[in-house]
Amino acid sequence: MNHLLLRPVAAADLADLQRMAAASADGISSLPNDETKLRRRIEASLQSFASADDASGEETYLFVLEDQAADAGRGRLVGCSGIAASAGFFDRFYSYRNEFVVHASAALGVSQRMHTLHLCHDLTGATLLTSFYLDPDYEQGPAAQLLSRARLLFIRAHAERFSARIAAESPGVTDDAGQSPFWDAVGRRFFGMDYPEAEAVIGGRSRACIAELMPPSPVYVALLPEAAQWAIGQLHPVGELPFSILQDEGFDADTYIDIFDGGPTVQAPLASLRSVRLAREVQVHAEAGGPRHWQLLVRPTRANFAAVLAEAGERITPADAPALDARVGERLLATPLQAQEQA
Repeated sequence: MNHLLLRPVAAADLADLQRMAAASADGISSLPNDETKLRRRIEASLQSFASADDASGEETYLFVLEDQAADAGRGRLVGCSGIAASAGFFDRFYSYRNEFVVHASAALGVSQRMHTLHLCHDLTGATLLTSFYLDPDYEQGPAAQLLSRARLLFIRAHAERFSARIAAESPGVTDDAGQSPFWDAVGRRFFGMDYPEAEAVIGGRSRACIAELMPPSPVYVALLPEAAQWAIGQLHPVGELPFSILQDEGFDADTYIDIFDGGPTVQAPLASLRSVRLAREVQVHAEAGGPRHWQLLVRPTRANFAAVLAEAGERITPADAPALDARVGERLLATPLQAQEQA
């Protein structure tokens, strides 16, 4: 596991990002399969990491996961993940909020609790976790943990650049043709386009058009087709792994859903998340000490951020995480890999 290294994206990674974007399914990734857009993503990330100015909220950060032992030791990129500092920086960020209302008639002796969806922008300004992709060959190991959770420690280390509230959209249910039953029942009626087209056109642009075209009145779930009702809060299979990691972290998945495909949108206060709560600052020592267990180790500085998985004790040594190239006396962040190691 210690041959995996998470680092900021570099300009030279464009071809690998194109490969990963092409491999990800249409409509379920914020990683655009477009060379020009990918190049812009890389440039924006490089600028965000390098900026010495106070954060404005428009920053986006992109990380890549490298298997340094792959391809006969030449290394290969096997995943990526990102952060958007502030959701809806240029416009409000829209979601549907799950609510329940009670309709009752004393005369008829009838009371009904109805599930409704309310168009809202509650999550505007929250920091978004984005662009998760992992090579299928690495899904059974701990690579996904490193790819997802290291971002939280980066946010913790640079809290002044981010919101205290973290959110993430998960892909909803689509069929083999890429069509979404939720979108077909709701959004398509007002936008006049199918789901893949809507995701491509609207997903990468301002969402102001959502407020312009979508009705502000609540959507009564009982009036939707059965397939659309079933799709609310359900995951596309490719989203199950990253979603499970976020749930283990302590994200709430019951309040919001995506306006396009009805997939769950999770959110939580940063300070409540497991990786952040259990994180501790450690100093690199010349000699090891303490019981050894698997940990996520992070060099938190923006200039040379890096994260690895390492089996180490309370006293971390350079040999515990050679990929970090840490020096004696350097300070790192560490958090346990497994939930049972909280004690």
